[in-house]
Amino acid sequence: MTKTSDQYWFDLFDRRGTRRDFLRVGRDAAALVALGSLPGCGVGRPVRFNSDPFGFGVASGDPTPDGVVLWARLGRDALREVGAASTPVEVSWEIAEDDSFSRIVGTGVADALPALGHSVHAEVEGLRPGRDYFYRLMSGGAVSPVGRTKTAPAANAANDRFDFAFVSCQHYEHGFFTALEHLSAENLDLIVHLGDYIYEGAATDGRPRRHEGPESTTLRLYRARYSTYRSDPQLQAAHAAAPWIATSDDHEVDNNYAGIWPEDDQSPEDFLLRRAAAYQAFYEFLPLRRTSMPVGPDMRLYRRMRFGNLVEMNVLDTRQYRDDQPCDASIGPSCAEHFEQGRSILGSAQRDWLVNGLAASEAQWNVLAQQVLMTRFNSRNAQGDVTWQMDKWDGYPLERQAIIEAMADSGVSNPVVLTGDIHSNWVARLARDFDDEASPAIATEFAGTSLTSGGNGIPMTGWGADGLRYNPHVDFYNYQRGYVLASISPDRWTSRFRIVPNVEERGGSVETLATFVVENGRPGAIQE
Repeated sequence: MTKTSDQYWFDLFDRRGTRRDFLRVGRDAAALVALGSLPGCGVGRPVRFNSDPFGFGVASGDPTPDGVVLWARLGRDALREVGAASTPVEVSWEIAEDDSFSRIVGTGVADALPALGHSVHAEVEGLRPGRDYFYRLMSGGAVSPVGRTKTAPAANAANDRFDFAFVSCQHYEHGFFTALEHLSAENLDLIVHLGDYIYEGAATDGRPRRHEGPESTTLRLYRARYSTYRSDPQLQAAHAAAPWIATSDDHEVDNNYAGIWPEDDQSPEDFLLRRAAAYQAFYEFLPLRRTSMPVGPDMRLYRRMRFGNLVEMNVLDTRQYRDDQPCDASIGPSCAEHFEQGRSILGSAQRDWLVNGLAASEAQWNVLAQQVLMTRFNSRNAQGDVTWQMDKWDGYPLERQAIIEAMADSGVSNPVVLTGDIHSNWVARLARDFDDEASPAIATEFAGTSLTSGGNGIPMTGWGADGLRYNPHVDFYNYQRGYVLASISPDRWTSRFRIVPNVEERGGSVETLATFVVENGRPGAIQE
């Protein structure tokens, strides 16, 4: 059961023994506690800004048939200039059928609260399903840029097309967000971000760009890191171009963290303080609903969204509830712990929610939008021993088997897994038995490469004969940067792997490297 904010902090004080241990985190912890008692609407005061407070742009997200979340965050410098850095500020919004706002269909007022970094998450309702809309926010005489959004089709609509893209892994220092600039021009129904929206590590010299500061560990430092990323005009353009669905992976908190276990040498208590700060910053900077507002170190990110009869999307969280990676390794040979019963990457509540939802779905295509590679990847070390990537689903093979069998046994229509994290493009068949080449595919997995992480990469489409021999269920591999476009109709799913060969310099071009199709009722992708 998710704890309330008061329960969490009480338990933490009780375990550590004194209130002094809590107070040492200072203002960051105080801001986190404030989430448990946020004031209601209507407390924001009008101001008159001297400079533009909308320097982070605008965004929309989590669309439903009748609404969407509108997001903005007021800039701290603009707030300080008018003496409003620590007070709620009134923000109004408009949504219209045209970008000139001659046909306004909704207006409202929201409060930008200091406890949430003066971010606004306005949940708009009463819109028409499957329609384009345009929106803007206003405060203190300033007007934000205009964003485009789109509502989901009606839940039972017989829609015959849905176009979206999925992306992940945007390391600011590794390159420019050129891929997002190209993505902004694709005219999509939706953009799905599968995690690593920021990278938490300390600034590093000798890279194409440099972000601020030491490694992010507190709310102040996480806010600073997000501020750097959200100041990027190409990222802003992608947010303004279409509604987003976002989930997080590890770098929003700490590299390869697992549940309450960090990569760094911290106690679980110290790490939960850090995780609470990281989750709050993630909420503050993304267009998420109130249902995803964190409570202490807990944040509900797994959720299900329906897009007519055509698509149902299960958005997963493979970090917050997982057991620690087995065998004390990120990549290594198996051990007894590896195959222990009950080890989970999803946690029991999320796993049951996923399995039950798949069994009940009536959608034509059923998507698992998640973080780490699900397909088995059998590799060898220098001595010829089998090794496994323990941070992926390979570290949790029994639960992967249970999910694949649940897909097969439930007869869910056209399951497709979308994956980020791995900084490379993959197409794979998820089989009930990976050791049997004759075992039929149960689902298709499309893994998308990074937007910038890893730099330019190299134009390779395989990793050698041994890799292909040990993994015959993998049909495609590429190590460049970009994004994946998915076009869905009742009869077929088409994935186009869009590549930006150069992200380490500005102005890179984009090209379609490969196109794969999944036909209705036939798991496994075919290259066109």
